[in-house]
Amino acid sequence: MAVSAVNPAAAQATSTSSSTTSLKSLNYDAFLQLLVTEMKNQDPTEPTDTSEYMAQLASFASVEQEIQTNSRLDQILSSLAMTQATGSIGKTVTSADGSTSGVVSSVKFYADSVKAILQDGSELTLGPGVTVSET
Repeated sequence: MAVSAVNPAAAQATSTSSSTTSLKSLNYDAFLQLLVTEMKNQDPTEPTDTSEYMAQLASFASVEQEIQTNSRLDQILSSLAMTQATGSIGKTVTSADGSTSGVVSSVKFYADSVKAILQDGSELTLGPGVTVSET
């Protein structure tokens, strides 16, 4: 992220525009660049309180840690879903409405779902209401 602010108003505009982007794109280095730019361009007759800077830094560190924690939790949940889905291979699955049923020969993982590929070639999205039973 390039910081090109030359006055406090421009620094505020940069801060506002970057807050609308994804938090993942704002890293620690970019935050420090923004903080230094803010310090360079502050009004010398009314400097910002240093405790306010420290509060901003602490807040950012906390948000960054939460993002990392969420990312790790997503990885764990994905791994758990893969383990559960592969456990259905060789078992009989039945859709929630009972219209589709068959033995699972393989599973496909998509970004938003997991599909069981049945021996007859049909696919069934694994999710709420699907029954998995021994063959």
